[in-house]
Amino acid sequence: MITLKNWQESKDELVQLGVELPQFDVASLKAQGQKAPVWLHFGGGNLYRGFHAEVAQRLANSGDLSSGVVVCETFDNEVVEKAYRAFNNDFLEVVMHEDGTLDKRLIAVTADSFYCNPADKNSFSQIVAYFENPALQFTTFTITEKGYALKDPQGNFFPVIQADIKNGPEAAQHTISIVTALLYKRFLAGELPIAMVSTDNFSQNGQRFQDSIVTLATEWQKAGFVPEAFLTYLLNTDKVTFPWSMIDRITPNPSTSVEAILNEDGFSDMDIIHTSKGTNIAPFANTEVIHYLVIEDSFPNGRPALEKAGVMLADRETVDKADVMKVTTCLNPLHTALAVTGCLLGYTSIAAEMQDADLVGLIKGIGYQEGLPVVANPGIIDPKQFIDELLQKRLPNPNIPDAPQRIASDTSQKVAIRFGETIKRYLEKGPEAPAKLIFIPVAIAAWLRYLLAVDDKGQAFQPSPDPLLADLQANLAGIQLGEQDEAKIHAAAEKILANASIFGTDLYQAGLGEKIEAILKEMLVGPDAVRNTLHSYVTKFGGK
Repeated sequence: MITLKNWQESKDELVQLGVELPQFDVASLKAQGQKAPVWLHFGGGNLYRGFHAEVAQRLANSGDLSSGVVVCETFDNEVVEKAYRAFNNDFLEVVMHEDGTLDKRLIAVTADSFYCNPADKNSFSQIVAYFENPALQFTTFTITEKGYALKDPQGNFFPVIQADIKNGPEAAQHTISIVTALLYKRFLAGELPIAMVSTDNFSQNGQRFQDSIVTLATEWQKAGFVPEAFLTYLLNTDKVTFPWSMIDRITPNPSTSVEAILNEDGFSDMDIIHTSKGTNIAPFANTEVIHYLVIEDSFPNGRPALEKAGVMLADRETVDKADVMKVTTCLNPLHTALAVTGCLLGYTSIAAEMQDADLVGLIKGIGYQEGLPVVANPGIIDPKQFIDELLQKRLPNPNIPDAPQRIASDTSQKVAIRFGETIKRYLEKGPEAPAKLIFIPVAIAAWLRYLLAVDDKGQAFQPSPDPLLADLQANLAGIQLGEQDEAKIHAAAEKILANASIFGTDLYQAGLGEKIEAILKEMLVGPDAVRNTLHSYVTKFGGK
């Protein structure tokens, strides 16, 4: 049997299994990382294990990184104890190809791991020491988009933030407060330079990160905890930067099928870990082949040669264009269209949806026919090639367990970006230009049909969570499957389609409201109407 904890005793067996082993002195790299890391990472979940750690290991293999990465987990202490330290901070990366083959890589580049909270004095003092060390060049973050939020929808600070403002840096609890406190330690150590790199998956992430840090620091300055010079330090790009980034790689929860394969290979300690806080993690991390990471090249204390590990370094404008390309044209709109139509048609797997010619035709129409003509090309990534990869390799991959029900969550919060931005680009061409759109209106009509919570067979289903679900369903309360009264459909749909806060524009003013209503009417004829409507539009208008 092979144990991850003692993998160095089983090198021959691992090589026979096709596992790629580290090509560097593991002990030396870890020792140097524990002493003086150049790279800290906050957020020890699956994205770090399935992407950032691979980047670091490639650099270590090529001799471009001589100190291991230190992981700081701010949410779940069990992750540190059960998924990191229990295995000497090593894990197995499993890259899942669309044909079912697996690439396995023993990742041993994590030097140490800590639960990063002032309440854990020993761990926190070590992290403070790293922030006080001039050797530290940059930190990366995968703490989820909500990790940067300080206020509720009403604009009030969350209770935990209110407490952190009141109690000051030494008693910080929220991740942003903790990071701000660490930056204050770095300021006190001589205003040492550093890059703070958010690699969480949302637009202009670096700007939001900086805004959150500066907001917290400003409140502490008002309360007398920190001097105004600290704010000057945070805003001085010669000292502290918050580079923007675009990241794209699916790193789902650990797969039970991968666990079974590894057990068959002879591993004895690959059990998936479920923590009391609901984290799903494992001694392995499964991910897809294709990946993109674009980072604004703004590192005031230097950096390793990240480009040698496939990271694209660019200016802020290029990073922003790459992100806009992804979220408004080449990936996210296609995902949302698949999600709502897939739920209506009874699918529970994105990969299975990609075997459906009508659904593939729909997203081809949205991507190729309607999106590409108006997307800004970032230069470093070709938009058409990006969609090609998505449709041919990524979405059809049966080894990536993703469901339309998950993607359909919070659709009301997404459509302004995923569809509304393309509509705006057409409006810029002239007031008549949006009338050319076919497939985006079909997707929006499908979303309205989805909100009725009745599938294409006429069976009730539970829509995915959405903060506006109750309000949207109330607007459509008078509409049922079989409804063909145009005036009634208009009265219900208008409340949603005219709402610029949802779509970024009034869809009637954009010349699309009536078209969407007409498509919705077709989808309401009766059972199988969604399928018939979809097939009709794909057949008639292309989607190829």
